[in-house]
Amino acid sequence: MTDAADGQDEPVGRDEPVEPVRQDEPVESVRQDEPVWTGLPHAMLRMRRLLLALWMVPLAVATGVLLGIFAGPPWATFALVPIGFLAWGWPLLGRNWRSWRYAERADDLLIQRGVLWHEQTVVPYGRMQLVEVESGPFQRKFGLASLQLHTAAAATDATIPGLEPAEAERLRDRLTELGEARSAGL
Repeated sequence: MTDAADGQDEPVGRDEPVEPVRQDEPVESVRQDEPVWTGLPHAMLRMRRLLLALWMVPLAVATGVLLGIFAGPPWATFALVPIGFLAWGWPLLGRNWRSWRYAERADDLLIQRGVLWHEQTVVPYGRMQLVEVESGPFQRKFGLASLQLHTAAAATDATIPGLEPAEAERLRDRLTELGEARSAGL
C-alpha cells in the first residue's frame, strides 16, 4: 500500500496507529427518507396466545376424557395432539406478531406483514375513501382496536389489527385529513 496523501508512493508502515471503528456511531449509509416503522402493541400477542390456549386446552381435556371413557385409556393419549398444536402455535404467534408493522410517509401509508411470505401494502392517502376503527369484545378486553382502510379499489383494502384505541383514532383522524387534502378526485 502507498500513502497517497502527499502524492508520493511511500509504503505505509505497520506500526502506524489505525483508528478503530466505533460501534456506537450512526451508520452514514442510512437514508433520511426511510420510513419509521411502528410495530403492534404487546397486548395483541397476549390476546392471540390466550385465544390459542382457550381453544386448545379444553379440546385436549375433552379429547382425553371422551376417548378414555369410550375407547380406552391408551386412546386418551390422542389428547396430546391439541397440546402439540398449542406448543407449535405459541412461538408462531410471536413471529407473526413481530412481522406486523406500519409506517406513515408523506404520500402514503405502508403496511408490512408476513413470516414466510412477506407482504407490503402501500395505501396512497388520496385513494382512501373510508377509514374505520373496529373493536370486538376480546380486543376491548385487551385495550385494542383495528384500523380498516377502504380504498377506491376493493382489492387493496387494508387492515392494521391490534392497535391501542388512542393510536387507532389518531391514525383514523390523520389519514382522513390527509385523504381529503390529497383526494384523487374520483
